Amino acid sequence: MVVNLRTKRQLVSRILRVGLGRVKFDPEYLDDVADAITRDNIRSLITANVIQIKPIKGTSKGRAYFKKLQRRKRGTKQGSKKGSIGARVGKKEVYVNKIRAMRYRLKVLKSRKEVRNLAHLRTLIEEVRSKK
Repeated sequence: MVVNLRTKRQLVSRILRVGLGRVKFDPEYLDDVADAITRDNIRSLITANVIQIKPIKGTSKGRAYFKKLQRRKRGTKQGSKKGSIGARVGKKEVYVNKIRAMRYRLKVLKSRKEVRNLAHLRTLIEEVRSKK
């Protein structure tokens, strides 16, 4: 006798928060699954491995990885670029890189004892500006 287990499948998917396609019933225990009415019955069947959840398949990254390698090999020339520099590299990224470079430079200056404190740093900056 073939039993429609669609509602049981929906109940399992709601209990475990997975998609309907990932719910798998053991073919030998279909009668037990059909008899399970409450959520507790379903949970006991899950612990008994009568109801199993298939793993997520996901997408293979093999071809994408290969294309990335090819792109890296060939390089990007002027003709294949689309958009301004601001479109290719975001403003925030440019800002972060700039600030990191400045902080690194400041760290070097401090380690060499070329900068004593913030006021001394400001005077150095003023001197550089006045030279320009």
